[in-house]
Amino acid sequence: MTSAACSGLAPNALGGHCGHMRKIIIDCDPGVDDASALFLGLAARRELDIVGVTTVAGNVGPALTARNACWVRELAKRDEVPVYAGCARPLVRPPLDARDVHGASGLGGLPVGVPAKGVEPQHAVAWLVETFRKAAPCSITLVITGPATNMAAALAMAPEITAALDEIVVMGGASREGGNITPSAEFNVYVDPHAAAAVFACGVPITIFSLDVTHQVRTTADIVTRFRASGARIPALMADLFAFSNTIKHDVLDAPGAPLHDPCTIAYLLEPSLFTLKPCSVAVETASAIAMGHTAVDFRARQGQAMPIKWAVQADAERFFAMLLARVSAL
Repeated sequence: MTSAACSGLAPNALGGHCGHMRKIIIDCDPGVDDASALFLGLAARRELDIVGVTTVAGNVGPALTARNACWVRELAKRDEVPVYAGCARPLVRPPLDARDVHGASGLGGLPVGVPAKGVEPQHAVAWLVETFRKAAPCSITLVITGPATNMAAALAMAPEITAALDEIVVMGGASREGGNITPSAEFNVYVDPHAAAAVFACGVPITIFSLDVTHQVRTTADIVTRFRASGARIPALMADLFAFSNTIKHDVLDAPGAPLHDPCTIAYLLEPSLFTLKPCSVAVETASAIAMGHTAVDFRARQGQAMPIKWAVQADAERFFAMLLARVSAL
């Protein structure tokens, strides 16, 4: 069975297939919003079988993203979920981080501890290749909330691994909203545009949550208050993360509160009806110094042209935050 055949599988109301838990891998670069996405995924014990978490250089350097993923896992009391550290730099371009947005540690002002359990000894790319090769066709969903370097490297090593993938869910890119790192590029894609281009073209059904939709999901002062007032441990910690993000000047937003990008990917798996999606094709600019990392999104269906990508265009922010708070309160 080819990866294209996977698109016939319809998720049920809980995001799983045929009544079973959905197997997922979360590839991330924690990061304030990645941490929130991890908390949401780790809280969904009945719906999501997290096969593993892989980390990559992005919001902060590779040692910190790996440490942060292990720390979030420990706070969520999910030490059985393995974490694998991956690529330390983009495929072609020099490294770039976002410490000015996520803080020197990557997790705002939180006093990040040393996790009792660290990463697994195997490199994330080797583990991805091994895991996908062993998996049944169309059996795993890959969630990418950082630069796509790990998956692009895995595809270069073993292009046949796409057969194991049911769907790739990505936080990255921008169209109508413009960029958040340059006027035309979103951070994750800009950091490693060559990786994003390879993943977007791999033939697996892909759902993308770009700035177009994540800018609709903002951690306003009211959201911070609601999470802090819940009385639960993890929501209170997340409120501190949100409050930190709200202190950062977001030049691209003419609205209160910081956008909460990455949890949109996990929320979609749990409650797809939170979002409106449109089929499209996406090309990534990798040659222009001015427009590097730009995602050219085309919603026009042309004769004979496949449109394997779905682009999120609208979010129900109120329902999103109600679901997020309810879920993470159970951790």
